[in-house]
Amino acid sequence: MSDFSLKPVLTGERTVLRPFTAADAEGMAEIIEDPEVLRFTGTPSGDLTLERLRSWYGSRSEQTDRLDLAVTDKATGELVGEVVLFEWDAHARSCTFRTLIGPRGRGRGLGTEATRLVVGHGFGYLGLHRIELEAYGHNARALRVYEKVGFVVEGVRREADLRDGQWVDWVVMGLLDRDWAALSSTAR
Repeated sequence: MSDFSLKPVLTGERTVLRPFTAADAEGMAEIIEDPEVLRFTGTPSGDLTLERLRSWYGSRSEQTDRLDLAVTDKATGELVGEVVLFEWDAHARSCTFRTLIGPRGRGRGLGTEATRLVVGHGFGYLGLHRIELEAYGHNARALRVYEKVGFVVEGVRREADLRDGQWVDWVVMGLLDRDWAALSSTAR
């Protein structure tokens, strides 16, 4: 089991995942403030000034207990989002996954490919046994992506969050190393 100190560049057909730099703060600020991102991820805690975002994204490569990678469009190099493996449990060889894709990265398969790339890295290089995630039950786009990649619904935390005056569910999904290995290369 490796730790998360290596920050790889992962290249697919449509995306390149690369380590963040402080220069990514402006692009991520725009993505984080997108109404759809806010709808499905919630309002960020605290005051996210550009200075704070520069500090945050500039420090991601120093973290040895998590992997934050910028999702870029391979054709243009444009930053379109992020993928993150975090909440690492070394003993259980597990972690949590999250992603967000901004408006210029949606509807083109970039999020699906980015998810496959980082999940493959988690199982193949990091030696993870389990990757889990939670997504809002009303986030149909994300749930479809996760199911396409191989995540399985393990449960629903009913009415676990109050959003815009409405109770919403959290869907809990997981993927095991043996399930990932069993998927054919065409399914991935």
